[in-house]
Amino acid sequence: MNIIVKKIGLNFFVFLLFSYSIYSQGLYNLGIVNNHGLRTDRIILSDSNTINLLKSKPLYSFLLNNKFYRSGDTDAVKNINQYSQIYEYILNVSYTISEFSGSGLKGEIVFENIGNDTVTISNVVPFGEDNSSVYITGKGPWDLARAWLFRPGLQPVRVILPDNAWELGYSSFYAGEGFSLCAIARRFKIINGQRLRYETRLPPKAKVIYSIHADVFKGEWQSGLRMMFRDRYLYDIEKFDNSLFEREDLSWIKESYLIILQMAWDREFYDRLTGKYTYAEVIRKGIELFGNIDVYGIWPTWPRLGLDQRNQWDLYRDLPGGTEQLRSFVRMSRQSGTRFFIAYNPWDNSTRQEDHYRGMAQLIGETDADGVVLDTRGNSSFEMQAAVDTVKKGVVMYSEGMAIPKDMPGIISGRVHNAIYYSPELNLNKLIKPDFSIFRVCDVGEDIIHREIAIAFFNGYGTELNMFRPGGRGDTYRDDLNLLARTTFTLRQNNDAFLDNGWTPLIETTRDNVFVNRWKSGDKTVYTVLNMRPEGVKGRLFKVDNIEGRHYVSLWNHENLLPSIEKGLAYIPVNTPGWQSIYSGTRREGSVDCIAELPDLIRSKLIGDSIQISGTGNGKIIIWKGNPSYQTLKKEFRIINDTTVNIKDIFGFYEGKIVLQLIENKRLKDENVLIIKGGKPWVISKVIPTTRSSNIAAEMVLVPGTLFSYDVTPNDDFIPYP
Repeated sequence: MNIIVKKIGLNFFVFLLFSYSIYSQGLYNLGIVNNHGLRTDRIILSDSNTINLLKSKPLYSFLLNNKFYRSGDTDAVKNINQYSQIYEYILNVSYTISEFSGSGLKGEIVFENIGNDTVTISNVVPFGEDNSSVYITGKGPWDLARAWLFRPGLQPVRVILPDNAWELGYSSFYAGEGFSLCAIARRFKIINGQRLRYETRLPPKAKVIYSIHADVFKGEWQSGLRMMFRDRYLYDIEKFDNSLFEREDLSWIKESYLIILQMAWDREFYDRLTGKYTYAEVIRKGIELFGNIDVYGIWPTWPRLGLDQRNQWDLYRDLPGGTEQLRSFVRMSRQSGTRFFIAYNPWDNSTRQEDHYRGMAQLIGETDADGVVLDTRGNSSFEMQAAVDTVKKGVVMYSEGMAIPKDMPGIISGRVHNAIYYSPELNLNKLIKPDFSIFRVCDVGEDIIHREIAIAFFNGYGTELNMFRPGGRGDTYRDDLNLLARTTFTLRQNNDAFLDNGWTPLIETTRDNVFVNRWKSGDKTVYTVLNMRPEGVKGRLFKVDNIEGRHYVSLWNHENLLPSIEKGLAYIPVNTPGWQSIYSGTRREGSVDCIAELPDLIRSKLIGDSIQISGTGNGKIIIWKGNPSYQTLKKEFRIINDTTVNIKDIFGFYEGKIVLQLIENKRLKDENVLIIKGGKPWVISKVIPTTRSSNIAAEMVLVPGTLFSYDVTPNDDFIPYP
């Protein structure tokens, strides 16, 4: 590494030379000023272009015993390639430049307790917290999930981070000349200190070391998040083995959005009074409400495991009917589009000894199960997958928690655990690996789950109905299920968009505390909307390009939308309901909308009592009698140009909303919404001419021709028909 020192008056600028970024234009040099605090005021790109920052930035900020400090406010001493600062005479902080290759600038910050009392270090943010920057750090009282994303001029948003990165600090800001700078701080090593979720406790002489990574990017601020989370995997892993994600036999989980887990003794699964299973009724109700249950999992182990010497696999075999009965349930499930899961308890070490992987593989062989819930595990492994592959392909491992980036190559699905009782609005794990299948755990016996369903939908992933806890299955639960049926329907129809590797979180909106994520698939763009304002939102919300040949539809309310034009910009309106203000801060809050920008593939219009349809593309046309749902009456047709469909023939006498959808390979391609208004006269019969007579019948009388005029003037519009 080369170090170039240039002296200008009393200021010293140290330019730190680094290897080229993996991008064509990367961060090459960083200018550090250390005469009055430790700051940076310029960057040099890989083409030697120098960009002077709009204002100098501290190299970092942090909390010492919950008091805020910035490196730019304290004198720094330089020794070769290391800068040292003393805070409150109790903490020595040193910043060192390290070697690296190809992934931007790398540095290291060491916090050392040089005092006599224990101190805490937290909220380490590269380039500091700044109201002109986008940054992530902890905020508020202790909570299992207390990381927040800060954006200039807006209220901060709670975010979910990987389980090994809750202490992560992130920042990005515009540097100039079309470039922005982004950086993350990760806790790397602790020496003689105590690691806590969001802070580190340092007794005297203890240390905590943070690694810093920075690079430049172009475009919207979200591009910096994508670089650090999606492209760099938070520097947890250098190269991602994508082999599991590319396996066709495992790809079915990417199209799944609903999981139900039940105890084996749940009365909805087994009637102890009659000694008969009621699983067929579970499947029937699932079809009625959700079209199908994507995954159903049974749990006969915890909390019984350990009462005797039977191990976890024995408890499956000892169910009424044994594994042969479970195998019949698997066959029944598949006929309804449902996959059947068993569970694995890795802590089963004091019962009958049996190799865990071999026992799991044998049980899968006996039951033909489709997947395994990994209790207490946030990760799987290629070895575990290989063990089940020996008996059956296509078996999915489903972890109890979210896999961290370095573990993601070994597992393709996991949960947002309900240990995070009040889910943050934005899950940045979805940004790391968009095709990693995520499900939010909703403990039905714990509380109302309305808010959690809405947030899962906003983030483009599924829901796990966890039925383990008794209770919670009353009227409000039925309301929650109806909401879940709507979100599941929309997620499935637009699965292609919700796997978008380049999706954009939190696009700009006209109102604070109303969030919009953008997802793309080919010519289709989907916007998920999460409203957290109790008064609801009705009106323009976000900008679009308004491209000719495309139109906008609310896939939530199934309404045609016309962009409003203001000062040459096109805005999309949304309509999300509010709630009683006393429900804010509870699981009753939150409402959603879903807007689609769609190409004009089908065109339809009403002609009398018929719909005239013309279209292009492959697939089928579905005509819905009202808003599309799993309960709505529908008719399917092959796509044929210039087709006329009589409404009475398919739905009888009907006035109201008609929704036409073009579906190709289960994915929505286009949607039209028509309204048959009440009181509009229709032709309800066809003219069938009689056969002309060849002669005049004897009983006929000649009526002389003349002009006759007949006018009808209704007295009121109560009866609109003539």
